[in-house]
Amino acid sequence: MRAGLFASLALVLATLVPLALGQQRATDAASPAAPPTLRIASGDLLAVDVFDTPELSAKLRVSEMGEVDLPVAGAVHVGGLTAEGAAAGIEQRLLDQDILKHPHVEVFIQEYATQGVSVLGEVKNPGIYPELGPHTLLDFISVAGGITPTAGKTVSIMHKNDPGNPTVVQFDSSPGGAQRAGVAIQPGDTIVVSRSGIVYVVGDLGKPGGFLIENNERLTAVQAVALAQGANKTASLNKSRLIRKTSNGPQETPLQLAKVLAGKQSDVPLEDGDIIFVPTGKAKAAAYQGMSYALSLVTGLTVYGRL
Repeated sequence: MRAGLFASLALVLATLVPLALGQQRATDAASPAAPPTLRIASGDLLAVDVFDTPELSAKLRVSEMGEVDLPVAGAVHVGGLTAEGAAAGIEQRLLDQDILKHPHVEVFIQEYATQGVSVLGEVKNPGIYPELGPHTLLDFISVAGGITPTAGKTVSIMHKNDPGNPTVVQFDSSPGGAQRAGVAIQPGDTIVVSRSGIVYVVGDLGKPGGFLIENNERLTAVQAVALAQGANKTASLNKSRLIRKTSNGPQETPLQLAKVLAGKQSDVPLEDGDIIFVPTGKAKAAAYQGMSYALSLVTGLTVYGRL
């Protein structure tokens, strides 16, 4: 009986322990790393609270020398310290000056006056915005006028005190998007909203235009033509051309779309900035005027307000 009980317990533990470890790993993977502790700088506003001694408590602005002028105790250097370090320094000053026997001090940085947040990339009004109190990623993107129509889904947050370990956030309309957009932003952070790639499809199509390639997605030639509402009946699909930017300038490649649709050739993956030109089939010798014609069509095409 006892052996059977132990065997049952062992089976339960063997089932629950891996499950618990898996849940912990999932929690650890989902939890972003804590941002580095910020340091006090000149111009910051500190709220100094001396426990049970309101006459020694005050809101103090850090001077250009990195000092605050405490009531009764005088100047204390706090520049370059954390809030906890500044509290310890003030406690020591109160002890040294024999003002309090057992001081307990708390310091809260109310305003980071000199450490703004840079919002760059695909936002309507990029710039540096002051960090006055706690704000989230969504707050700063909103202050910068919101994202542009060509914005990608990835937002990078680079921390001033730890630039080598940026926080990457997937900013989208999925159920968890709002929670991810609520990540806290620290003074001195730099927010960069990525740009989504664009592919241009022009020529004898239902609706020529530019189409976005999201960061984690791929777009092929056939998919791009489908997004342009397909080719017209007069289109010469096998006379199509793919124009791609290279280090040596634009490169033109024949693209036989009719054979691709028939499964006789492989579909072609597209890259940011690619141009697909589908000429008309009427008077085929004159219909295709080469790369210069396709490029002129793209130049005159307004895609999301920009090319």
